[in-house]
Amino acid sequence: MSIPQASNVPGSAVPPLELPYYGAPPVDAVKRIFQKYAVFSGRASRSEYWWWFLASGLASAVLNSISPTVVNGQVTGSSALGGLWFLATVVPSLAVAARRLHDVNLSAWMLLLALIPVLGWIALIVLLAQRENPYGQRFDKYPAPRYGQATATPPYWTQQQPPYPPGPAGPSGS
Repeated sequence: MSIPQASNVPGSAVPPLELPYYGAPPVDAVKRIFQKYAVFSGRASRSEYWWWFLASGLASAVLNSISPTVVNGQVTGSSALGGLWFLATVVPSLAVAARRLHDVNLSAWMLLLALIPVLGWIALIVLLAQRENPYGQRFDKYPAPRYGQATATPPYWTQQQPPYPPGPAGPSGS
């Protein structure tokens, strides 16, 4: 089961940046991450997140192996290039993880699980690997209409109730 993709451009295979790109190829996924560098709102598909995770990990491994830092004759495993890569990609990595959690219909605050050693990391990996949830559309800039509605209306939690009828009786009707 997959969520159909709405596209604003007729004949376009790539959805707009506001929508997740399900089944994104690796190059397009990495491009989208940099196009949405610090955007924490919206959603990201599993393919967008995991292609970025793989590309970022490989780039980090290559940069750290080029010129590792040696301290007291021991290789520390990191380098200045690896440190620069980390600084350049920490914000987009957190942003795409937050959008991925939104696609699963979870709050981005779940990223704080990473602060718990080992068990938090495992829990976060499990959450990031889950399938998309249709209720995650609530995190979109323009949510899709609910089933059976002809036009998009604000979600039920933002709709205002009509005011009480004016008159001396008040809200209780007495």
